[in-house]
This record gives sequence, C-alpha cells and structure tokens, in this order.
Amino acid sequence: MSERIKEIAGDVVARAGDAKRFLVAIAGPPGSGKSTMADTLAGILRASGQTAEVLPMDGFHMDNAILIERGMLARKGIPESFDVRGFLDIIRAVQLADQEVLVPVFDRSREIAIASARAVSPDHRFIIVEGNYLLFDQGKWAELDGVFDYSIMLAPPIEVLEERLWARWRGYKLTEEAASAKVYGNDLPNGRLILGNRRPADVTLDIA
Repeated sequence: MSERIKEIAGDVVARAGDAKRFLVAIAGPPGSGKSTMADTLAGILRASGQTAEVLPMDGFHMDNAILIERGMLARKGIPESFDVRGFLDIIRAVQLADQEVLVPVFDRSREIAIASARAVSPDHRFIIVEGNYLLFDQGKWAELDGVFDYSIMLAPPIEVLEERLWARWRGYKLTEEAASAKVYGNDLPNGRLILGNRRPADVTLDIA
C-alpha cells in the first residue's frame, strides 16, 4: 500500500503543476483508513520537499449537546450530524491560500471537536482533506463537487470495514453491546450510504 501511496503522491505533484494551493480529498466509509492514508501521503509529500497539511472533516461534528437535543446522538456520524456550512466555509477559505486558517480537530477519545486546533498556513501548498462525505452526492455535501483538485476514494469490502470497526470500538474499551451498537447501528449503515452515493474519484482503492 505504501508504494501505491508513493505513486499517488507523484501523480498529485504532477497534476499540481505550478499551483500555489492544491486540494486533495480522501473519502471513504468509517474504518476505511482515511486518516492513516492522509498522514502517510502528507509525510511522503513533505519528504520530497513539498509543504502539506491534513484537514480532517471530523472536526466539524456537531457537539453532543446539539445532537442530544435533535435526537441524533446514537447516529453521530450521519450526514446531518455535521456542520456542513461551517465545513464549506473553511474549505473555501483554505482554497484562497491568502491567509492562515485555523481548523477544528476531533478528539475521538472524548468525542468532542477542539476548535482552532490546527493551522493551515498560506505556505502549505498541498492540503489533504479527509472525511466520510467529501464525495457524497446528496444534500449540501453535493456543493463540494468540483472543489477538490484531486480525489481518492477508499472502498474496502464491507467485511473488512466490519472487522476494523470492531477493533476501533473495542480499542476504546466499549462493552461488546456498545461496540455492536456502534458498528451495526451506525458505522456500517453510514458506510453503505457513502459507497452507494458517491461522485467518481480520480483514484479508487478497494484493497484491504
């Protein structure tokens, strides 16, 4: 997989040409490896002398208090549980590459988004945006169509996602019952929704 990411990094640099700012989207279901790939790609780009930063979509989760009020806490992670307008505003600001943009980052261990936790500098040439719904073609998420300069879709088999999601939630010391609710009541349904309603990507990876 690392060799494939190196190939993608080369393709990204070639596509960027002399662009001052180049946005790369890494989309996919929960458990597909988006965060890992984003960090790996950023590391490869930096090692080759480029400047890169990762912008996670998860920082735009609505706060639990709002989700409780709206009866959506158990389905945290569905398209409607994100601040899509805020995310779109940040992406548009980042596109301009004319000033520093502070972005939120999600702390999964505490299930909260930390405001202004990462700085995207005008000097960061490559911005790697990673998240579930970057290529989702429904609702307000569809406004992202045409925003990214390069897109990658991670689409492992459902059984692979299931295994990874179980490992994730057990890693957070959830009971078997609570982990099962996360996997089958939320994450896998979201994964199927994402895989079934996506725009074409420049690269689609379905390897485990």
